[in-house]
Amino acid sequence: MKKNVLFTAAISCACLLPAFNANAQDQSVVVEEETIVASEVPCKTHYYVDKKNNWFIQFGAGIATPFVEGVTVKGERSRDLAVNYNLGFGKWFSPYMGWRLVFNGGPLHWEDHGMNKAKYVGANVDFMWDMFNSLGGVNSKRVFSIVPFIGLGGTYLFDQTPAGDIVGKHGRKDSSWTLPVSGGLQFRFRLCKYVDFFAEARASFYGDNFNNIAYGRPVDINVTANAGFTITFGGRDYQTYNPCDYLGYIDNLNGQVNDLRGALATTAAALAAAEAQLPCPEVVEAETTIVEAAPLMATVRFSLNSSKITDTEMVNVYNIAQWMQENPDQNVAIVGYADKDTGTSAYNMGLSKRRAQAVYDTLVNKYGVNPDRLAIQAEGSDVQPYDVNNWNRIVIFNVAQ
Repeated sequence: MKKNVLFTAAISCACLLPAFNANAQDQSVVVEEETIVASEVPCKTHYYVDKKNNWFIQFGAGIATPFVEGVTVKGERSRDLAVNYNLGFGKWFSPYMGWRLVFNGGPLHWEDHGMNKAKYVGANVDFMWDMFNSLGGVNSKRVFSIVPFIGLGGTYLFDQTPAGDIVGKHGRKDSSWTLPVSGGLQFRFRLCKYVDFFAEARASFYGDNFNNIAYGRPVDINVTANAGFTITFGGRDYQTYNPCDYLGYIDNLNGQVNDLRGALATTAAALAAAEAQLPCPEVVEAETTIVEAAPLMATVRFSLNSSKITDTEMVNVYNIAQWMQENPDQNVAIVGYADKDTGTSAYNMGLSKRRAQAVYDTLVNKYGVNPDRLAIQAEGSDVQPYDVNNWNRIVIFNVAQ
């Protein structure tokens, strides 16, 4: 009986030694790699935008005044104001930069030896820069911001009375197509998470044919000032990522590796001591202790809202396949998770199941693991194994009972 006990202990240690050594080596490589990255990359917070959020629409009204050949009957310069309307939509694709397509139009009045009138509509594609986020740090709750913008577009002027000096196929022209370059400033005031009040001024620069009158300065300018409201879908907010957030978890994993090494060394020493005592007295059978199944060291991490296994994470799936080959009597539970900061609970439950299913399919179809030895479990975002939510986009392997 004593030989059987010693033989069993020796076989168990022989079986466990490769698995523990493999996991310890794998984890030490990960820790070393992360340490190198952390030393080379500063602890800087990076921002990114969810695809569904930070879209906005805006609407407003104001005034327009053209800087064209404006001379009264008396030969004096004159500027006349008219109503202007504004409608647009766009997206902030980072805390610093955004774009929009904006439409504006209305009547125009100017003096050219008598009152001239016309109507116009225009469309511009603007590129916007949030100056305060760039210079003062990102803050989605900032009450006041200044947003410079530049744009390209097109303008159609029509119903000009009286017709201009430029002659077309049908006589003096009373309409024109022009392609302006424009720029301006927007002052934005945050009212709540979803609504801003804005006031902005734009100057659009045209060729001398904007109002079908060509003399004097070679560039016509239309200046508009508008105020209105911007509605942002999903709120003006941004996701963050900082590589240094992971250093604490790397230290924790390194500690687990060291604990396993210590346990392995203790087991090896106990085995050596038992072998040194051969032959030994009869061994009294001890009461059997049932050890609960423990998580395996390998995990598979996923990108935001994705169940695709990346090439980097595929090595961990391979390690599990190798471990199951070396431990043919062991079964494994594949447990999927999702982070609670994105998606609803119901959606995340399905996402975590798809992640676990992707790992299951790879183990069975690519590495030939017997499907009867695998079980899929979805935890969604109701269970969060890690404090940092980015780490909860993960699949964890447990030794099944």
